[in-house]
Amino acid sequence: MDAKRNQNPVKQRVYLNYRIINSDFRKLLHKPHIAMSFQAYLDNVQTKTGKSPDALKELATEKGFLENGILKPEVKAGQVIQWLKEEFDLGHGHSMAIFAYFKGKTS
Repeated sequence: MDAKRNQNPVKQRVYLNYRIINSDFRKLLHKPHIAMSFQAYLDNVQTKTGKSPDALKELATEKGFLENGILKPEVKAGQVIQWLKEEFDLGHGHSMAIFAYFKGKTS
């Protein structure tokens, strides 16, 4: 450590900044991640699209993904994700939450 103290001031600041950044990064790695609840995903979808999950279900029925409120067996997640991304600019996670909702997941 004495060798580090005897460096010129610029090198010493760079070294100290590196230690601070490295320390902060290690703290971030060890923080527990807070998972978003299923309901939070649905709420965010409504905020982003202006449509409730039930309204999206009605639109999906019109698109032919659902029949009598039930997801058709031949419909794959990728089809629903692509539709939601193109029509509503939703990301993968939010689209998967809607797909799960279509499959009957409620919580």
